Amino acid sequence: MEKDRRRQLTRRLRLALLVLVSLLAGVPFFPLVALGPQQVVYGINSKMGVHTRLTDEVEPWKIKRTLEMVREMGATWTVEYFPWAYYEPSPGAFDWTHADLVVDHARRQGLTVIARLGFVPEWARPDPEEQPTTFTYLDEDNYEAFAEYVYAFVERFRGRVHHIVIWNEPNLSLEWGYRAVDPEAYTALLRAVYPRAKAADPNVVVLGGALAPTLAPVGDPEGMNDLDYLQRMLDAGAGEVMDGLAVHAYGWRLPPDAPADPATVSFRRTELLHQLLVEAGHADLPIYITEGGWNDHPRWTKAVQPSERAAHTLRAYDKAAEEWPWCEAVVLWAFRYPRPANTYQDYFTFVTTDFTPKPIYFAAQRYARGEGP
Repeated sequence: MEKDRRRQLTRRLRLALLVLVSLLAGVPFFPLVALGPQQVVYGINSKMGVHTRLTDEVEPWKIKRTLEMVREMGATWTVEYFPWAYYEPSPGAFDWTHADLVVDHARRQGLTVIARLGFVPEWARPDPEEQPTTFTYLDEDNYEAFAEYVYAFVERFRGRVHHIVIWNEPNLSLEWGYRAVDPEAYTALLRAVYPRAKAADPNVVVLGGALAPTLAPVGDPEGMNDLDYLQRMLDAGAGEVMDGLAVHAYGWRLPPDAPADPATVSFRRTELLHQLLVEAGHADLPIYITEGGWNDHPRWTKAVQPSERAAHTLRAYDKAAEEWPWCEAVVLWAFRYPRPANTYQDYFTFVTTDFTPKPIYFAAQRYARGEGP
């Protein structure tokens, strides 16, 4: 008993010293947050998911609480962003502290993580004095550097993360370094990344695309129609260097059962992308919806009523489960933001920044429990 008391006293003194040092150094002190017991997601739809935004969430208890609430809602899948610049700030120097925290908490909650990889560090971009760029700019000279980051990430999380998405919305100029979008160049990026990912883990699922649904006309400087972009990717051989296609499926003002139409952005536009895979001889490549959903802002022109948003969301989950055997997951945008956007973007979320559930959260939770709308 005396030894136990001494150990407890020693631990308390160490903790007090750590707090004191942190305060004197002016560093915020965050107590350790235990992972807790292994959890299981209970729900009627194994394709149900929600996109988390923990990239800039620094408090461990908020990371844990976010993922607990995702599990309690009944979602199985989550997409999380792991920026290259955050985890390899200088060549070959990796810091996985935050990534480990997010992945381990997600796994302990019984969630399957799809990792989105991108965000170029300054050292992998041109000299800013010679050519100003943004964090979405990556030229072919540095494709191999990015491929090595992908290798390091997949190796680090082998057995913990089984799905990765290469880049985000490359069919938009904004996401392609404010350059003219280039499906062939993006396919070359996949070709550089794919063998390195497989070398790190032969079983990792490499997802290409993550295409933004857009009706941009030919020659539009801001982007390319996602159907045209995918066709050119496939013509360039992308089907051989990806294990599935990541798709963004926003409904705007249309319900999820609105007919698929090349001239319209809708949830069922996903079917048109799947058909392109089929026609190119890649019917075996599954689709993962890694963003999507509806917005209920009271004044945004593409928003719907909160009751419509709830109904559309549940129907979208159901539709994928009942009618789309080629769709593996429906991961809608977005569960929670670390801080308010103070724009219409806040009306995509399922809970507020202070973890207050919105009506959409409770609707999804009832659905997952089989309780109906």
